Amino acid sequence: MTVNMDLFDKDVVSIRDFTKDQIEGILDLSEKMVPYAMGEKTNRILDGRILGNLFFEPSTRTKLSFESAAYRLGCDVIDVSEMSMTSISKGETLADTIKMVDAYCDAIVLRHPYEGAARLAAKFSINPVINAGDGAGSHPTQTLLDLFTMREAKGTLDGLNIVLVGDLKYGRTVHSLADALTMFGAKLTLVAPESLQMPDDTVSHLEERGCHPTKTANLDDVIDQADILYVTRIQRERFPDPAEYNKVAGTYRIDNAILREAKSDMIVMHPLPRVDEIAPEVDNTAHARYFQQAFNGVPVRMALLCAILGGEL
Repeated sequence: MTVNMDLFDKDVVSIRDFTKDQIEGILDLSEKMVPYAMGEKTNRILDGRILGNLFFEPSTRTKLSFESAAYRLGCDVIDVSEMSMTSISKGETLADTIKMVDAYCDAIVLRHPYEGAARLAAKFSINPVINAGDGAGSHPTQTLLDLFTMREAKGTLDGLNIVLVGDLKYGRTVHSLADALTMFGAKLTLVAPESLQMPDDTVSHLEERGCHPTKTANLDDVIDQADILYVTRIQRERFPDPAEYNKVAGTYRIDNAILREAKSDMIVMHPLPRVDEIAPEVDNTAHARYFQQAFNGVPVRMALLCAILGGEL
């Protein structure tokens, strides 16, 4: 099968760069990638290509799943994750770093602490740039694997009742996810303390696209309505003032007691890592889907790399 979704040689900076058809195309291709991601089949569709992983922030799932996705497809990976061992430590600019890495590979995967870094990198790179998270901005490939997980569990993305809970202010995963869900007519409920609610400009954008989310600070009031409960970590590293973090840390905790109020087929998702917002006892319930969600990063990123770098499956 020839991969053709009009994504060849394109940057992936924001989920807003995708059409609904392109998203559905990636998800369909991701389904076909699952046996390859599991090692049950092999294909070196990207043999001879090189992926440059450039991570300015810590990462486990995103970094390793991109590497796994590349290797499963026969693509080599060059990796920069220890910035002290590069010329960045000498004062080299992001623009110059991108130009250099671009010369050594066929696509760049970039994670950076500053919002807008991926968009800037795309201006200086000839080859495609894939945003692996830019500060509190966006995380489009996480959104794609989240959508894949939802569709896998529910059979559809249309009209789902989705409750987003936790850090909705700094959480780039929920910003991108909420954007994408507007394409599928989702009903969104935003559960967070007032200080961590979804930014007004993000909510305004959702409303412009016909989605009018409900806001609340009380999870107990809405959990029984959820088809999907998407939990996020309250991120200490995003808070400029540690005192502000301490005020909201531990606000929400998902355990078996609160899940008694949920629908029997409701699923719990989390972009991980978790701290204490989901009790380990939840891991063994039928609701837990976050470890499968993390695995799904491999077939989804395989599909994306194929679409961007080209080839036949």
